[in-house]
Amino acid sequence: PHIPYPKDKNSFRKLVALGTELRLLHLLESPKVNQFITTYPVAGSNVVEKPDYKDGKVFINESQYFGSVPEVAWNFYIGGYQPAQKWLKDRKSRELTNEDIEHYQKMIVALVGTGKIMKEIDKLSNNL
Repeated sequence: PHIPYPKDKNSFRKLVALGTELRLLHLLESPKVNQFITTYPVAGSNVVEKPDYKDGKVFINESQYFGSVPEVAWNFYIGGYQPAQKWLKDRKSRELTNEDIEHYQKMIVALVGTGKIMKEIDKLSNNL
């Protein structure tokens, strides 16, 4: 990760606040992660077969999906992998519990929030 060097106390404080929010999002401790932006509208087996992204929907099997998933979250990289994809692939052939479904929805909120914070840090960095 790129860590910009702040030019003054005000810039430093802004970076600290952004870094704190980023940490809370990644640990799923931010209250924002409980404000789901996705849906899980179809009842069924909840078994992950082959995760697939299509038109804002992340299908876990032929009929069940997470709806309203921003493409930025599905394709987002952290390190060398894409968490929204890897998490589901790691659960292939398993039945998702209610806790799993909520966890995935929290992850999507965290990934979208991370993208926004990264843009804010970049904008702030350009002014340093």
